Amino acid sequence: MKAVILCGGQGTRIRDANELLPKPMLPIGGRPIVWHIMKMYAQHGVRDFVLCLGYRGWVIKEFFLNYKAMTADLTVTLGKHGAVEVIGRHDEEDWRVTLAETGEETMTGGRVAAVRKYVEGDEPFLLTYGDGVSDVDIGATIAAHRKHGKVATVTAVRPPGRFGEMLIDGGAVTEFNEKPQVSEGFINGGFFVLDGRRLWKYLGEDRATILEREPLRSLARDRELHAFPHTGFWQPMDTSREYGLLNDLWASGKAPWKSW
Repeated sequence: MKAVILCGGQGTRIRDANELLPKPMLPIGGRPIVWHIMKMYAQHGVRDFVLCLGYRGWVIKEFFLNYKAMTADLTVTLGKHGAVEVIGRHDEEDWRVTLAETGEETMTGGRVAAVRKYVEGDEPFLLTYGDGVSDVDIGATIAAHRKHGKVATVTAVRPPGRFGEMLIDGGAVTEFNEKPQVSEGFINGGFFVLDGRRLWKYLGEDRATILEREPLRSLARDRELHAFPHTGFWQPMDTSREYGLLNDLWASGKAPWKSW
């Protein structure tokens, strides 16, 4: 089974964190957030990836083309016939990564349509955004998708709260929570499972198609969109504050999405 990761957006709301890197390449604990997402999938046996490139896609290509050099110790012999020795092995040696140019201005639905040739078939494929991590059980999302038989499964999550929450009883604060998850309502959390045959009539071929608008709305109208509720950890990286939060969690040694 393949996992498609949307990596082409311009990330304008987080440019102050780093103007030179595309958002999927922003590091958490020294590794790009897209690497963390791929490690999550790999823990569930998914090691065949299709990355939809757009804005500064060459930066992502450089990282994977030079993956061993970027992530391992090296011994370099200087001189006329210099040689480079990569020391040790890494857990990602069985990954297969397709780096697909899907256009700098292409929208989310258009990017998925652009990689149809890589994922179309009888087997479902996975899809998520290249800027969010979670402790969702990916294996369970796949099992749920196979059970209900719909065209699409979306992971439904509680949005992280923007403000602190106080519980008050007679003027006394009985409980204070700093930015808790919202307790009611679900939003699109990504981590989709999609039918490799039946999806395409909902997408079309227009590069301006936004997945979250007409395609998902049409699937919902046809009762072909199933929700997989996830009330555990889920965190996007849309702002510098969220970028800092994810790095703080990693530095604490308690990153909820780290299962490897």
